Amino acid sequence: MTSAKVSPQPGAAALERAMEKLVNTGAIDVPMLPEVAGKVVRLAQDADSDAAELAKLIQSDQILAGHVMRVANSALYTPNASLVSLQQAIARLGMKLISEIALGASINSSLFNAPGYDDHIQYVIRHSLLSGLWAKEIARACRRNVEAAFLTGLLHDIGRPVATQAIITKAKKLEIPVQKPVLFALENQFQRTIGVKVVEQWEMPSTVVEVVRYFDDYNAAGEAKNQTMIACAGSLFASHFMCRPGDEGCMTRGELIGQAVLGDLDLYQDEVEEILEKRTR
Repeated sequence: MTSAKVSPQPGAAALERAMEKLVNTGAIDVPMLPEVAGKVVRLAQDADSDAAELAKLIQSDQILAGHVMRVANSALYTPNASLVSLQQAIARLGMKLISEIALGASINSSLFNAPGYDDHIQYVIRHSLLSGLWAKEIARACRRNVEAAFLTGLLHDIGRPVATQAIITKAKKLEIPVQKPVLFALENQFQRTIGVKVVEQWEMPSTVVEVVRYFDDYNAAGEAKNQTMIACAGSLFASHFMCRPGDEGCMTRGELIGQAVLGDLDLYQDEVEEILEKRTR
């Protein structure tokens, strides 16, 4: 692992070395995915499971069940009718989609303890959720596997909030006051390796693990290359639409359309334009 060369800030090099040791020894403290959410994902992957099992599982967590029903009844999923039960929602929307809604509801800031960086964590989580939603649209447009698109888009950067939490904890232990530029540089350096550990510990499908591992170089992703490209494209779309006036590094619409990964997905400009139009519907 190469040195981050993050800053001349006193203590930054010591913090970097401490983080490198933490990551290399696998001693990162991975937040526990809520038990029901993990079971929901695994149940949805099981070809022998049924809607009644999924409904029973989600109903065991009243807060999660309420959130799933609110989302399922939103205009995005059921614009012309109301769903009155989880069984009905699963029958209408399907087990895969309901499991995605449940997992998306479970990946929130309460999983992480990063005092002073709540806004950053919230941004990362929102970006990841939008990445998953856009990845599904992109997968449909290029006629690739839609089922894994949301999950890989949602979790592609899960290492970021975990890395932020680990850096803050380690800096406090070493009594090093960490500045934001240093923290963000270290987060960038270690988040990919940490992210792989997280999705492995959460027992996510192997495709998700490979997408997280090779997100920064989809050409090296082997059999997971298509899914990794879709997740990368979803992330670019999310970044484009989350950019606010005055933010640095914002892509124009034309720059987004010209991104190499979209060409590698065999998406022509008119197809990308059609995907972008979904934002205004």
